Amino acid sequence: MKLSARNQFAGTVTKVTDGAVNGIVTIDVNGTPVSATISLNAISELGLEPGKKAYAVIKATEVMVGRGEHLPLSARNQFPGKVTGVEKGAVNSIVRISALGGYTISATISNNAVAELDLKEGEDVLAVIKATSVMVGID
Repeated sequence: MKLSARNQFAGTVTKVTDGAVNGIVTIDVNGTPVSATISLNAISELGLEPGKKAYAVIKATEVMVGRGEHLPLSARNQFPGKVTGVEKGAVNSIVRISALGGYTISATISNNAVAELDLKEGEDVLAVIKATSVMVGID
């Protein structure tokens, strides 16, 4: 699977919860649950069910970065980790975070946010991703 999304995490579907139009698919990525809200049609077309291998796919622009171990937010996915690098651009930076049992999560955030949060290598952070921002892929 080749995609432009920086964050592609292999795992196994552990749970599928159907709603009226959408469902929540939970993928175990190295022992950490990742929630994705996708359409029931997509769940059916991909054949998603517990035990199926799948990828959680997240664009770096959909990853928020915060401080703390767990924030009181509606976002289902909150992954504690450490900053492994900050690549500054003219307006935005790419922040790399080691989380999910060794995976690197890339987040594209503003340089102002990097400065305000005082992000640098080795700092503890929280990668926050809404379940609606997680796509699901299969081979």
